[in-house]
Amino acid sequence: MATKPESFGSWLREKRLARGYTLRKFAEQIGISPTYLSHVEQNIADPPTADRVKTMARLLGENADEMIALAGRVPEDLPGIILRQPTEIPELLREASGLTGEQLRKVTEQIRKLKNRGEQ
Repeated sequence: MATKPESFGSWLREKRLARGYTLRKFAEQIGISPTYLSHVEQNIADPPTADRVKTMARLLGENADEMIALAGRVPEDLPGIILRQPTEIPELLREASGLTGEQLRKVTEQIRKLKNRGEQ
């Protein structure tokens, strides 16, 4: 996202129009009403569920996690991941907080290597 708009709704409208979707067609492909989508874009209604935002991201060619965060939602797989390791995952997230994007990519790569070693 080059310039961050003030809201998910205005950002969504900008991306939808840039991709040539009408309000009605886009709403239909997501499984929501055009009225609700209009309200989201006008910031009258809260953004839809993370799952629907993920569908929007796919249709718009955007990063799903980034869009879900912009919508103020949490990806639907994360609560289950946290609940499976309720001490370790929150601790990991707290320690990782404040790292740069590059540092987080390096940590992620190290985690992948650890997982791959465990599978061998």
